[in-house]
Amino acid sequence: MDLTPRLNLMNWLVSQGLTGLPENDLVRGFCERCRGEGLELSRGMVFIDTLHPIFEGRGFRWSDSETNEREIFEYGSTAEGDALQNWRRSTFFHMLENGHDEMRIDLADCASLDFSIIDDLAAKGHRHFLAFVHRFGEAGTIGQMDCVYSYWVTRRAEGFAEGDLSALRDLVPTLGLAIKSAAQVEIARTLGRVYLGRDASEQVMRGRISRGVTERIKAVLWFSDLRGSTAISETIGPDEIIPFLNDYAQAAIDAIHDAGGDVLKLIGDGVLAMFTGDDMTAARRAALRAEHRFRHNMTSLNATRTAAGRPTTSAYVGLHVGEVFYGNIGSEDRLDFTVVGPAVNEVARIEAWCEPLDRAVLISAEFAAAVQDTANRLVSLGRYDLRGIREAKEIFALASLAGS
Repeated sequence: MDLTPRLNLMNWLVSQGLTGLPENDLVRGFCERCRGEGLELSRGMVFIDTLHPIFEGRGFRWSDSETNEREIFEYGSTAEGDALQNWRRSTFFHMLENGHDEMRIDLADCASLDFSIIDDLAAKGHRHFLAFVHRFGEAGTIGQMDCVYSYWVTRRAEGFAEGDLSALRDLVPTLGLAIKSAAQVEIARTLGRVYLGRDASEQVMRGRISRGVTERIKAVLWFSDLRGSTAISETIGPDEIIPFLNDYAQAAIDAIHDAGGDVLKLIGDGVLAMFTGDDMTAARRAALRAEHRFRHNMTSLNATRTAAGRPTTSAYVGLHVGEVFYGNIGSEDRLDFTVVGPAVNEVARIEAWCEPLDRAVLISAEFAAAVQDTANRLVSLGRYDLRGIREAKEIFALASLAGS
């Protein structure tokens, strides 16, 4: 590939990286443009570690022929088991261990090599293999994301020509930079969703980061916590406390998300969430669906934990509806995107009456006003004083849940 096509392809990678073209489209466009300029790529793969609570990284494939492989794939931890063994047999592990940035293999003469995928590539007619590891500096590293890995193959009988190798050495780092840029945006979105919640993350990513910038919204509020979690924590080993809390948090969060709600905050074993929308009756019903799903999740979880000889518990839920301030609250250098207001205090106080009243879920009069029907028959339990609230409030319960 001559100099002018190389520069044109570099410019395309930079411009598309700036516009935010997804990684798989970057890889596909790169490979197709290389072929258009006579560089006979037959397959390419790029992958990069990330910062994610489940996945270790993501990869992107391109092939010159139809395949049932996914263009985009995620991979889990390579720290143990089969994944570790496969990683240790990879060319990239060999390169890292030996300090190499580049590795070439003649696929017609690779029988003596014990690298994963090499035999498969040769069997599919590929002739020459070229791998790169482009490392980041310390300032450019995020978690395990410290380099971009890639390999490129050709079916050309003579393998990659010197001009091809030179072109790939020039071009792949630019592709890697564009992919790193896209990966960093995805990391920011992931961290936002995981630590702030789905809607709060979107608000922050759209630029709502100034202190004191809030909006007044009407929301259905959910507050839940576990029954007897402090006592249980005192009877189990320290290494069991976090798995215990995680299991039950997962049961609540999955239920809330499945019903369209947003989790705003985890407070020890407590969960603060909200359901919003133009139709507040629909938001109320979504919260009730989440509560029903939460009970189902808890039943399944408790069966699993009981079978494993682990402690189990149940949970209390308070539901309320009211106006809240939603936005940035905190100091100049430490903000929280959450909800505040009397309604938030009230839902927590309502939930606190679950144990004294022996009810799994308690509901405010404001919430109950719009959902009283055959499917969700509510019964008034009377008026109760809520700590910090001036007037006693009427509290309702689901008739189908007499106790916890």
